[in-house]
Amino acid sequence: MSKKSSGGWLESLKTILYAGLIAIGIRTVAFEPFNIPSGSMIPTLLVGDYLFVSKYSYGYSRASLPFSPNLFSGRIFGSLPARGDVAVFKLPRDGTTDYIKRIVGLPGDRIQVRNGILRVNGTPVTRDNLGPYTVEGDGPRLTVRRYRETLPASPGSQPRAHDILEQSDEGPYDNTQEFVVPANHVFAMGDNRDNSLDSRATNYVGFVPVENLVGRAEFIFFSWDGSANWWEVWAWPFAVRWSRILSGVR
Repeated sequence: MSKKSSGGWLESLKTILYAGLIAIGIRTVAFEPFNIPSGSMIPTLLVGDYLFVSKYSYGYSRASLPFSPNLFSGRIFGSLPARGDVAVFKLPRDGTTDYIKRIVGLPGDRIQVRNGILRVNGTPVTRDNLGPYTVEGDGPRLTVRRYRETLPASPGSQPRAHDILEQSDEGPYDNTQEFVVPANHVFAMGDNRDNSLDSRATNYVGFVPVENLVGRAEFIFFSWDGSANWWEVWAWPFAVRWSRILSGVR
């Protein structure tokens, strides 16, 4: 009986160990889950969205590995994002905080915002007014303007369209200097343009080193609007944003 009991515990421990190693492997080389705690990417991503990020999209660096171990520098199997990709990266100022923004500028691009309109290499991007949008779940309820913005094509891809929000075209980052993206860096901006600390904030984010990229946002696997407390079991089904589950991030 003693031998059987010991053998059973040993097999259970092995199973747990193998499961843990498999989970770490998947998280390292394939997909990692993230949640959205703030509204800087509204309307694309809402507070309470849970999404999977593909780790293989841009190759691997210390930033894309669990706990960011200092094992090597640069990227293995590296590739640049496309303009319009929604990417997770480590904040350059500390190398540990995860940020998620949209990549709008590639190495060598000239990026500027004038009167709220993004300009890429001197050309204003197309911005179509889609009407009012009510922001909820990120501070006071607020009605802003929603636009469909179309970024110029990246090498080997088509122009990419996505929605952005603007409270006004006279905010702190609605008129900027022209930024020239250095080699091995990208320029990132939030879709909620007047409520996003991004590459326009040179003293906080600035240019993002390609080495800091964690991966590309792929799809939402769960979304919670925060309207139910943990103990309000009867309200849970009404707090889930069912329509967002398994929707792609574009």
